[in-house]
Amino acid sequence: MSEDRLSRVFAALADPTRRDLVARLSSADATVGELAEPYDVSLQAVSKHLKVLEEAGLVSRESRRAPVRLEAEVFDLMTKWIDRYQQQAEERYRRLDALLEEMQDSTPRRASRGPSREQDAS
Repeated sequence: MSEDRLSRVFAALADPTRRDLVARLSSADATVGELAEPYDVSLQAVSKHLKVLEEAGLVSRESRRAPVRLEAEVFDLMTKWIDRYQQQAEERYRRLDALLEEMQDSTPRRASRGPSREQDAS
C-alpha cells in the first residue's frame, strides 16, 4: 500500500461518523438510506462521508443506488503496516528490559540499614 493511500485511509478513519459507518458495514452491506437512519444528518451528508471512505478504498458500491460494501483487504494492509511498527516497538522494549536487568545485576547490593542479627542478640 502506498503511503499516499495509507494516509487517505487513516484520514478517512479520523472522523467518528465514518468510523461508525465502517463498524456498521462490517456486519452487513447497507444502502445509503439505511446507513443514514441513526444519524441526525441529511442523506447528502452521509453520502459525503461515504465518498471519503470510497476514495480511501475502504468501501465500494456498484452504482449510486446499490448497497455499500466494506472492502476488507484494506484492513489487512493497515494491519500489516501497524504490526510492523508494533514489532519494532516491542523489540525496543525487550532490549531496554535486558539492559535494565543487566544494570541491576551489576549494581552492588545496598547494606541493610537496620541492626544486624548479632547486634539484636546482645
